[in-house]
Amino acid sequence: MPANRSSRTRRRLSTEERREQLLSVGSRLFAQSPYDDVWIEQVAEIAGVSRGLLYHYFPTKREFFAAVVRHESERMLRLTAAVPGRPLREQIDAGIDLFLSYVEQHAEGFRAFHRAQAAGDPTVREVYRAALAAQEQQILGALSTASADTADGSATRLAVRGWLSFLVTVCLDWLDEPDLGRDEVRELCARTLLGAIRA
Repeated sequence: MPANRSSRTRRRLSTEERREQLLSVGSRLFAQSPYDDVWIEQVAEIAGVSRGLLYHYFPTKREFFAAVVRHESERMLRLTAAVPGRPLREQIDAGIDLFLSYVEQHAEGFRAFHRAQAAGDPTVREVYRAALAAQEQQILGALSTASADTADGSATRLAVRGWLSFLVTVCLDWLDEPDLGRDEVRELCARTLLGAIRA
């Protein structure tokens, strides 16, 4: 009997594991519903923790959502980091391919991240804008190492910023209605970026 009871005992999560669990639940809920429709009680119930423990990690709902957005941004940047030394078109294809892999494997987090744009809270929106700026800088850095023709000038920065909005819209639609294959989506996004930065 003691052995059976021991086998059923749950392993206590470390602080980092518990935080990761809560952020994962938050990504799922914020992907499914607007910010105002998500309740902290839902998060605690799904995660199997008390509200008090959740508030220990994230004192307010605003801070919780901001943490979800920041977490997804860091993961996105990490998983889509450029590989230096490739020609421009190869760099673009590889970068978009990595991004599409991220979108497929972390669809809920991707949706939750971009819901932050519509959040009424200025703190959350500021975290979102900072995350987009980091993406923009990562893309500009990759382009500048791949080709001298894509120097980090005002026109290129503006083109990349506009292309990021295009990329997000395409990927969100692709998740909802995957009519195009992954290769077709990559080609569409690559041609659009090339056209934008060379214009």
